[in-house]
Amino acid sequence: MKSLKQQTEAKVAAGREANPDFMQGVDDIIKQSKAFLQGEDALKLGEKAPSFTLPNQDGNLIALNDALAKGPVVLTFYRGSWCPYCNLQLRALQARLSEIHGLGATLVAISPQVPDESLTKNEISEMDFTVLSDQDAKVASEYGVAWEVPEFLVDHMRVDRNLDLEAINNGNGNVLPIPATFVLSSDGEVLWRYVDVDYRTRSEPDDIIAALKKLA
Repeated sequence: MKSLKQQTEAKVAAGREANPDFMQGVDDIIKQSKAFLQGEDALKLGEKAPSFTLPNQDGNLIALNDALAKGPVVLTFYRGSWCPYCNLQLRALQARLSEIHGLGATLVAISPQVPDESLTKNEISEMDFTVLSDQDAKVASEYGVAWEVPEFLVDHMRVDRNLDLEAINNGNGNVLPIPATFVLSSDGEVLWRYVDVDYRTRSEPDDIIAALKKLA
């Protein structure tokens, strides 16, 4: 089975072939976002993760502290069900979910997407982990991973992808989380993290599981 990195690299290569000008534009934007690329603003190793309560895809409120009471938490921020790279990542995590659970951990995925009928019927909602809605990106901001998306990418989503982010995210049309994953101990300490503004790259499930094994 291909690793998540191999899958995302194949998608990037296909994108470069199909639309080289757009992909070059993305490359330029990523280079300009060095602070986020390096994770300078994100929650650091050893820091305490901010607590939060957010609605799941059914509108029920879920608290981070309740998940931590059961053991470690793998917390991953993703852009939305419309993002093909997010779907690759979450499918890869779903495939390894039994191992994550076997190490006593809970997987929680957060995006700005509204918990409405569209979210309850998409593929991600059918996966066996908690999906939460951070519509105003407040939690993403507290974790230092909220990114005001450059107009070049906003235009691409609106014109080329026909995506209305304001509707999808309940008024939030230009702030998305950068792809970031945190492994939290049961007391909420950040023990491992992956932070990269390049939405075409994601943390490998193998690395997440290795971090959980060290914790165990």
